[in-house]
Amino acid sequence: MLTLGPHTGRRVYCQIVTLSLLLGPAIHSLMADETPALNDKAASAPVPIAKFLIVSGAVDDVIYGRIKSAALELQIQAEREDRPALLVLEIRAGSSKFGQVRDLAYFLTSSEVSRVRTVAWVTGHVTGNNAILALACNEIVMQEDAALGDIGRGQPLAPDQRESVMGLVKKRHNRLVNTALAMAMLDKDQRIIKVEIVSQDGVKETRIVTVGEWQRLADSGADIHSETIKEQGIVGVFSASEASQLGILAVQVRQTRGEVAELYGLPRLALRNELPQEADLKVRMIKVSGMIDPLLEAFLERQIERAMAEGANLIIFEIDSFGGRLVESELLAFAIAELDSEKVRTVAYVPDKAISGAAIIALGCDEIYMHPNAQIGDAEPIEIGEGQVFNRVPEKLLSKLRVTMAALARLKGRSSGLLQAMCDKDLVVYSATDPQTGQIAYMTDEEIQASEIAWVQGHIVPESRLDNVLTVDGLRASELGLTQPPVHDLEELKERLGIPAQQTLRAVEATWLDDLIFVLNTRAAMFLLIMLGVVLIYLELHFPSGLMGILSVLCFALFFWSRFLGGTAGWLEVVLFVIGLACIGLEVFVVPGFGVFGISGGLLVLASLVMAGTSFASFAMGSNAGMTDLGRSAGTLGASLASVVVITVVLNRYLPSIPFFNKLILSPPGMPKTGEVLEPQLKPELGGSGVAASILDQDPDLLGQKGTTQSMLRPSGKAVIDGRYLDVVSEGPFIESGASIEVVQVVGNRVVVRTTT
Repeated sequence: MLTLGPHTGRRVYCQIVTLSLLLGPAIHSLMADETPALNDKAASAPVPIAKFLIVSGAVDDVIYGRIKSAALELQIQAEREDRPALLVLEIRAGSSKFGQVRDLAYFLTSSEVSRVRTVAWVTGHVTGNNAILALACNEIVMQEDAALGDIGRGQPLAPDQRESVMGLVKKRHNRLVNTALAMAMLDKDQRIIKVEIVSQDGVKETRIVTVGEWQRLADSGADIHSETIKEQGIVGVFSASEASQLGILAVQVRQTRGEVAELYGLPRLALRNELPQEADLKVRMIKVSGMIDPLLEAFLERQIERAMAEGANLIIFEIDSFGGRLVESELLAFAIAELDSEKVRTVAYVPDKAISGAAIIALGCDEIYMHPNAQIGDAEPIEIGEGQVFNRVPEKLLSKLRVTMAALARLKGRSSGLLQAMCDKDLVVYSATDPQTGQIAYMTDEEIQASEIAWVQGHIVPESRLDNVLTVDGLRASELGLTQPPVHDLEELKERLGIPAQQTLRAVEATWLDDLIFVLNTRAAMFLLIMLGVVLIYLELHFPSGLMGILSVLCFALFFWSRFLGGTAGWLEVVLFVIGLACIGLEVFVVPGFGVFGISGGLLVLASLVMAGTSFASFAMGSNAGMTDLGRSAGTLGASLASVVVITVVLNRYLPSIPFFNKLILSPPGMPKTGEVLEPQLKPELGGSGVAASILDQDPDLLGQKGTTQSMLRPSGKAVIDGRYLDVVSEGPFIESGASIEVVQVVGNRVVVRTTT
């Protein structure tokens, strides 16, 4: 069965009607049964694509850029869907520079937007240069109390400006505006006449002419009737009622925006305001480049928060990246997409590439501007297997990503099918046409079947063919409605966004604080901070000055602070670490004995350190990235603890003999340093000469020996045993200084004692 599209149907209908007029009533009667259906088809003309912009106050770079951008978007969509396009400008009173208005007026009458029909809706007493913008439109509609004219505001324009206005009017984009009428608005000394010319056949023609043109008509002997509509010396301002009576300037008088929509057959919602009143732009530019990972995600989120805190209402993301980790890309995309669009406008600028995760981030922005040759797409999720081989992820992960892309499409009004085709190489997207409006959309077969609209399925989008992940350049992306019309450089982007030309756009750079966070989040920094933190605790036990303890706390604080801002740690890890330390403290100072609190605390501390070095967001996707991070974090922690063991063994062996440090080891008054024997009078049976000797050089068999504590054991401390001054550890509860003790266990240098009666 052959199905005709709406435009083909209208052509056939016109041909049939023409034949019926030529061949007579017989053929016309044969078609009587089919004509109503064809009439219905012809009546269902495509609904125009429309945008509505308010021009209030001065036409500046902001208004100029947004009007130009809107017109180019309408032009591309009109060409793609073969539908009429309408740009309605509500022009209010204001003072604009001639150059800005002239440039905008000439753009609106250029071939760049030849498919766009422009309408000026004059809603006030519009004079000065703003009136030029109304004259450049194809049609003018006025409110009842509106007026238009007096371009020079009582003063003649400079000759070059006058010529520019006259050249614009000579293009005759508005059939109700001619050079005589424009001269009346430019020069108060001009007298303008309305003449009615009657031909010999009795046909009447009405013209608006100058005095010179009227004189030439009168001299030609033509049958004319004339009426002066502007006297010399009076400024050329025409009210809505005058324009309506004289048949000049305005095609219609309409009071409300809804009435304007009805006049052009538009839905009332089509004329919602697309141009915010606020012209005071506060722009921030954030660069997204390199590998997208937890660290970059945290950095970019901090930059977004800073921009919002500074009151930015336009954030530009300059994206140039091959992508990176999926979870972090999604988090960034939704962090951008969920910003309040009424407070801030988000724009992605892609000068070269936005591939994989970078494409996802760009799709979270309100608008995307690309260089014509830049690329976007190829967001298929992959995993890196053994030997650095890229493997496709399981189907369940691909399904989750498709849901994510569909959600971004809904949030930002883009084609859900095209976005999903960027991540699924087996998904085919078709062009689909609404037979009632002529609108073209890009949808999957499933979406077409599920829609309530009777879409007519068209050709396959070539970039979404089977076994191909959708990737397009800037021109094609614009044709598919994914992005705005392309820009060639940053200056053109500024023009399109309405950013003043003199304003410099500079991407936010990392501060010294951001650089510090980057450094502290490396594996080497994790290794050093944990190792130093533990070693400093060990030294604090030997040098009870408090300094080493403070430095140890600083190391762990830097570790968790950097990981917190780096995006891999949260409050959970911090709380677990604090609880672990508290349990160890209970074991040491409050309830020593069975080791339950000590072991539990140690495990909590280790778990918190491993978790702080791991991005657990990847576990939610079920990918191997989380396990890889976990393994690396555990390996770094293991290397740190192994280094601690080596360092403590060395310190324990050589610390008492290291200059300066051996003086920091405190001993009770009159007692030798740790590891040295007492003088012979304390142990005469040794018969020694009193030369100091290390405990490692003495008989290690201390089991069963008795002695006296020289300091309180909590649970460690100092004691004299067998004439030697030793480090000892209480077997159970604290032991007061001066108590009698007995050695119950010796393991290496660890001497465990308990009180004796």
